[in-house]
Amino acid sequence: MNSVKRVAIIGAGPSGMAALRAFKSAEKSGSEIPEVVCYEKQDDWGGQWNFTWRTGTDGYGEPVHSSMYRNLWSNGPKEALEFAEYTFDEHFNRPISSYPPREVLWDYINGRAVQSGVKELVRFAHVVRRVEFDDETEQFTVTVDDLREHVTSTEVFDEVIVSTGHFSFPNVPDIAGIETFPGEVIHAHEFRGAERFAGQRLLLVGGSYSAEDIGIQSHKMGARHVTMSYRSRPQGFAWPDGVDERPQIDRIDGGVATFIDGSSGEFDAIILCTGYLHHYPFLPEHLHLRSPNNLYPGGLYRGVTWQANPHLHYLGAQDQWFTFNMFDAQAWYVRDLILGRAQLPSADERAAHMRQWADRYRGVEDDAAAVRFQADYIRDLIEQTDYPMFDLDEVVRIFLEWKADKKRNILTYRDQVYPSVMTGTMAAVHHTRWIDELDDSRERYLESQPTADRVTS
Repeated sequence: MNSVKRVAIIGAGPSGMAALRAFKSAEKSGSEIPEVVCYEKQDDWGGQWNFTWRTGTDGYGEPVHSSMYRNLWSNGPKEALEFAEYTFDEHFNRPISSYPPREVLWDYINGRAVQSGVKELVRFAHVVRRVEFDDETEQFTVTVDDLREHVTSTEVFDEVIVSTGHFSFPNVPDIAGIETFPGEVIHAHEFRGAERFAGQRLLLVGGSYSAEDIGIQSHKMGARHVTMSYRSRPQGFAWPDGVDERPQIDRIDGGVATFIDGSSGEFDAIILCTGYLHHYPFLPEHLHLRSPNNLYPGGLYRGVTWQANPHLHYLGAQDQWFTFNMFDAQAWYVRDLILGRAQLPSADERAAHMRQWADRYRGVEDDAAAVRFQADYIRDLIEQTDYPMFDLDEVVRIFLEWKADKKRNILTYRDQVYPSVMTGTMAAVHHTRWIDELDDSRERYLESQPTADRVTS
């Protein structure tokens, strides 16, 4: 019988890549690590950052995972997500701006993973269909379909790490009369570019980051008018001419939307920016996380380990201010639990710890408190491991400055620059203002002196 512990990682997006890197880091430091197998249903890693033009179903007939769109640029400073042990300086060998486009961020996370030599651990085009736990053997049976070879197999694992993210299964609300709307209705998950809405009157349902970003992207790409409909409160930015906010939709009659304040407008297309659901179709109910999108999901010890079965772990299940470096902190801690470097407390002690953090989370009243809460959460994880500690208070300061920049001007905040928390390097001012830059390719971005015929005005 094989006595080597086996670990299944489900998903090779940024969280799964962090888990792979964590195990490889331990191995390089001389530790014996388990046999690790990572299943990824896409043909390459990167998760959301692995852009596809497809919507609905992919080339294998599976639900498309990525919600990434072509002309997305980071909507938060890269200095807030930088890896503590693989910096932007190391990857690009030069300063770059604080708000890179998607191709550049994918290049960064791909570069670290390639440097780690972990791609051989990933089985691409493999979709996990079922995870079952045997209480007697305390092991998981994982059923997987190889989408290329059309083969179904089962394997046994001692630990399972779920790193599939939670921005892939759209939350689609009912809106009275929406079936009468003659134009296009899509969810933000299916949005692939704003150029198609040039000249159109666009209604975005939702008042958070996806509505804000898609709305401003559409304005940039020539939409005739953009209206965002909020449920609880307006975003409150100083919107440019051609962009506005309205309260919740009361009803839709043909091409006309009427809002609860009695105002109305005529629209050509509707985009539902209404969020996503925690949905893990491969997990049975007793292992399935059910949570709203918040900073401290219930049922997870230290935000990662399933209280009812501590052999199951979730990475990246939280709402996110921090992203890549938070996934690292989580991955390093889960790795150390699996390696026995960190001791798992009793169920009662875990429950008490969870109550303490949940009570604290209930006291979070605004964005500043939310950022500090997540920074303290990450600090608590890093203190348990050998992941390099970094100045989390400085990251909080950058986040709050970012929020202030957006309030000052929603069209120019991506032109601002910040210093790296890891190296101190000041970001470079990008060669073209974001509002004028219509080419988001890596090659264009990394040009130091754009050629005259490619500079927009």
